[in-house]
Amino acid sequence: MVNRIFSGPGASCFVIAEAGVNHDGDLATAHRLVDVAKQVGADAVKFQTFAADRLVTRDAPKAAYQNAAGGAGESQWEMLRRLELSEEAHQELAAHCRDVGICFLSTPFDEAAADLLDRIGVEAFKTPSGELTNLPFLAHVARKGKPMIVSTGMSSLGEVEDAVRAVTLAAPVRLCLLHCVSAYPAPPAAANLRALASLAACFGVPTGYSDHTPGISVAIAAAALGARVIEKHLTLDRSLPGPDHQASLEPAAFAEMVSGIREAVDALGDGIKRPQAVEADVKAVARKSLVTATAMRQGTVVAAGHLAIRRPGTGLPPAMLDWVVGRRLRADLPAGHLISWSDLD
Repeated sequence: MVNRIFSGPGASCFVIAEAGVNHDGDLATAHRLVDVAKQVGADAVKFQTFAADRLVTRDAPKAAYQNAAGGAGESQWEMLRRLELSEEAHQELAAHCRDVGICFLSTPFDEAAADLLDRIGVEAFKTPSGELTNLPFLAHVARKGKPMIVSTGMSSLGEVEDAVRAVTLAAPVRLCLLHCVSAYPAPPAAANLRALASLAACFGVPTGYSDHTPGISVAIAAAALGARVIEKHLTLDRSLPGPDHQASLEPAAFAEMVSGIREAVDALGDGIKRPQAVEADVKAVARKSLVTATAMRQGTVVAAGHLAIRRPGTGLPPAMLDWVVGRRLRADLPAGHLISWSDLD
């Protein structure tokens, strides 16, 4: 499924439902998120793979948005400890994804997590914005030889360049860069979607957008700008107490977003300016033709005053006026007759 990202600009947008840690540490909820991601039309469902002891120090603070979601007195380590998934849980979820026909992805936060996902057999690696400057980690993931989808939130173009260099020097893997604004939620005015084109122009790889804005309009706009991947958080209920629910979409809204993305990509077309088949009926009645202004006798030399320009557009077009003037009529013609070449010597 992931190969579609790299198959050319005509391919449909690859939509990732970011389940993340919205399972709140409950494996049954994680399985439900797999089912819902499939039902709302996502191409992939993505979780997060980490061990709190390898990710943060015991006294690392939480971000403001994480504190606002609840548990203000706990450390980041305590929060993450509650949200870990075991290797067995990952295997179960990957098997569930295969059963329902959706791509299983998970974001590794260190080398051991990447090794675990490689053992499970993920199709690709999706790395988080927070690890963009962790060049040894990116090189380790690249050496797995699988496609990489790399989020670039919080970064400058120079930092993205360093990350791309680390990946490409490590292994010749296919790479997709996701523009991202790492705020939860991110204000639409900060989305800076034109960065999609900047990343594509600078690095010559497919680009996408990891969206944390409220609602669905910014994600659809990114698709309309040519994003090959859209990633968006999915939750069963935005009122749940976990850290990411408020920056997530509930199933009905996610399904609406997917529908909007599909329509936006279909609307892009191939860029060739030409009449569309659906215009044929209107074209015939909305355009105009050269017609006789009055009844005319056989042998008459046509002058401009003999002609009028009227609908429909099924006769000679007005642009042919100078080619018609000065020719003789082969037959009598009534007023309002659409001129054709067979009428003229």
